[in-house]
Formats: sequence, C-alpha cells, structure tokens
Amino acid sequence: MASALRTPVGVIVGALVLAGCASGSAGVPDDGRVRVTVTTTHAADLLRTVGGEHVDVTALMGPGVDPHLYRAGQGDVRALVDADLVVYHGLFLEGRMIDVLEGGGLERVHALTGMLPTEELLASPDYPDQYDPHVWFDPELWVRVVDPVVAELVEIAPEHRGDFVRGAREYVAAALAAHADAADALAEIPPRRRLLVTSHDAFGYLGRAYGLEVRGVQGLSTEDEAGVADIRALVDLLVEREVPALFTESSVSPASIDAVREAAADRGWDVHVPEQGLYSDALGDPGGPAGSYAGTLRANARTIAAALGAP
Repeated sequence: MASALRTPVGVIVGALVLAGCASGSAGVPDDGRVRVTVTTTHAADLLRTVGGEHVDVTALMGPGVDPHLYRAGQGDVRALVDADLVVYHGLFLEGRMIDVLEGGGLERVHALTGMLPTEELLASPDYPDQYDPHVWFDPELWVRVVDPVVAELVEIAPEHRGDFVRGAREYVAAALAAHADAADALAEIPPRRRLLVTSHDAFGYLGRAYGLEVRGVQGLSTEDEAGVADIRALVDLLVEREVPALFTESSVSPASIDAVREAAADRGWDVHVPEQGLYSDALGDPGGPAGSYAGTLRANARTIAAALGAP
C-alpha cells in the first residue's frame, strides 16, 4: 500500500518543484510575510500565535478533519511546495501524507514532535518502535514544541525575532493557564468514575496528565478497527465500574461509540453520550470557544467533568 501511494505523490511533488523553478513560483503573493503551510489545526493555531502578522499560514486540514485518514491532493502539494516553511505534527499522525512530507521534495520541513525525548512519549501498543502521536493532550509536554518553531521562524526572518518570542510566550502562558483550569475541573471526578472511553485511543497523554484511565474503542489510528471482543471487554468494564458516559470525538465517526452504547444497553446499563463530542485530532471552529489550543483544553475538561462527575 505504501508504494502505491508513494508513486503518484512523488510525481506531483516533482512536477510542481520543476514548475516552481521554471516560473519563480508564479501566482504566489510576496508581501514580506513568511509563508507557512501546516497540516493540522493544532499546528495552525500555534504558528499563527507565534508568528503573528509576520506569517501567512495555510492549513491543509480544518476543524473536524481526521489527520490519520487525510490524503494530500494536488492543491495541497502546491501549497507545500510554495511554502517557506512546512510544519507538520509527526509520529505518523499524518499517516497517509508521510511520503510527501518526508520524501525530500520540500525545501524546509519541520516536525513539531521531532525534538521531543522519546522517553517522555507513550509507546504504541500496536506498532513496535512507534509512539502515540497525540502529545498535545499533555500540555506540559506540548509547550516544549514551541521554542523549535521560534527557531525555525527566526532563521527565515531574523528581523522579527522579538515578535516571535513574544508570540511564543503568549501561546505558552495561555496553554498552561488552561492546563491549570482543566486540572481543577477533572480533579472533581470521583475515583470510581475516572474512566474515559472514547472513539479511538487518542487520550493517553490526557490520562497521564490528569490521572484518568483511558480506553479507546479503536486503536491509536482511526484506521484501526474494534472487534466484538474489544467491545465486549469495554462493556464489562463500564458495567463493573458503573461508568455513566462515553465520548464521541469531533473528527471521528461516532459509529464505534454507538456500538458500545448499544451493547451496554443490552446488558441493562444505560450510558450517556454527551451531545458535545471531545476535540481530539482537530480544534474547534476558528473564532469559537474551542478554536484555539487553550480553548479545546478547557472545553474537553468541562465536557468530561460534567459527564463523569458526581451524580
């Protein structure tokens, strides 16, 4: 499968690189800003906050888009080739885009997670020598991706170093303040109910950061499928612990959670699924309360605490 995907993407990248060399990237406006193309909404929020008015950020994925399943089209590759800097998450989060991101056809590429120490990452239970990519759910770990972004921008536009540093401080301060608020909210959940069951196994870092046991119906990638035995085991746990809620995710189909809820109902245990799903692999709508990284931390904590809190 990997080779089948690699060939057409490689052809597109090669053709666009040659076209850019021949035409001088014709049609790409040059207003003095650093042109940054990012994959995810998390990366877009980070680059816009750090870069401020000095960067022009193009995000390939928007709210509600699952990065595990996203494939780059020709328009996306054009945006990647034309960028002064490409920023992606890494750790195989963008699994179907790895060939274009890491294939060597792009001029300047930065993986946000590339400098995080592996001893602080959660190992993948399914893939040897790989790690859980959802590191943003541990805010104290996630803010460590900020300084390398500043360094990348300073290399391109050193005259704006002061503004980039100020933007980074703003981002980190907002993230850690939201982290403190989330910790306060989640601390109110009774010990027996501190079980978070979600569509896919994206919340391991959140569990580590806030003392919750986490189970996903699917694996680390939304391409993984849950079997009957997996669903039965989850239902046994829900009934035994009297856990009152399951959680869908904004960027993932609710089908797996619906299957668990229906199986629990067959066992005589009614489980609530909050109308507002959790924000996992994508932020909320821009300008809304969950449109920033800090906003999603608070929104998720409120949803989880309200659903699992004391009766």
